[in-house]
Amino acid sequence: MRAVVLGVSGMTGRAVAAALADAGHEVVGTGRSPGRFPAVLRERGVAFVRSDRDDPAQVRAVLADGADVVVDVVAYTAAHARSVLEASGDVGSVVVLSSKAVYTDARGRHSNSDHPPDFGGPVGEDTPTLPPDWSGAYDSREGYGRNKAAVEEVYRGADVPVSVLRPSRIHGPGSARPRERWVVDRVLAGQRTFRLPHAATAGNHPTAAANLAALALLCAQRPAHRVLNAADPGTPTAAEVVTAVAAAMGLDVEVDDDDGSPGGEVSPWSTWPPFFLDTSASEAAGYRPVGTHAATVGACVAELVRRSRSQPDRSS
Repeated sequence: MRAVVLGVSGMTGRAVAAALADAGHEVVGTGRSPGRFPAVLRERGVAFVRSDRDDPAQVRAVLADGADVVVDVVAYTAAHARSVLEASGDVGSVVVLSSKAVYTDARGRHSNSDHPPDFGGPVGEDTPTLPPDWSGAYDSREGYGRNKAAVEEVYRGADVPVSVLRPSRIHGPGSARPRERWVVDRVLAGQRTFRLPHAATAGNHPTAAANLAALALLCAQRPAHRVLNAADPGTPTAAEVVTAVAAAMGLDVEVDDDDGSPGGEVSPWSTWPPFFLDTSASEAAGYRPVGTHAATVGACVAELVRRSRSQPDRSS
């Protein structure tokens, strides 16, 4: 199978390309800068093609030789989706990354609204989604989810099978903005106790890039029209996530429930009401995650610790 990964240099793209290559498939990855193409992918036999995702002509050129599957990691606007479908005659199927940001509760609240949504439990794929925004202005709290909804709407009308994946709070090596740094920096500074609001019940579902890649591989190998949530097994709470990140550093920390007194902290996973995804549909499709959040977060944490220790000491 010939697979083209649009956006191969970032955290998610490199994980998807690695999974496809390790499964024995021919993989071509695209990006704007050859200098950012991970050496580990080159060693796996992944080819790199320089291409600007915002230029439809360049996307068509990449797909001119055809592809059994296109894994669209960097589809943020309706125009991005259309640029792939314009070449759909040469494409067998598509796997596209959307986001849980498309989900909206009964009061119209979503993951980026001023007030957090309340779904009353893990969110399934049949939950209502935001109305699409066709403007392409995705780089804002209100625009991101609506433009992702537009991406889904365009791909929904495709003549080829399209698997839409909705991940949440992706973690893994190569992240441009790793949320795990919130814990790593504090632990390296000597903090061993964390006081979090609703520590044992709050949560914002993490998704390991490796788990997301496993689901993308499954969908690439078994094309179909589908929408699937992508998240780590279980429902890891804020306390469990913080504890797991510290454990990946080889340290134990204590997480207490903040009772509202001064000194409490809000972690990137301290979402209340909690925002967890129901992954039963993915599992029914054959998805088998690489591991739990605790089992997969170590790769990102190790990278963050290495970066921190390689920086010069600025205290003197």
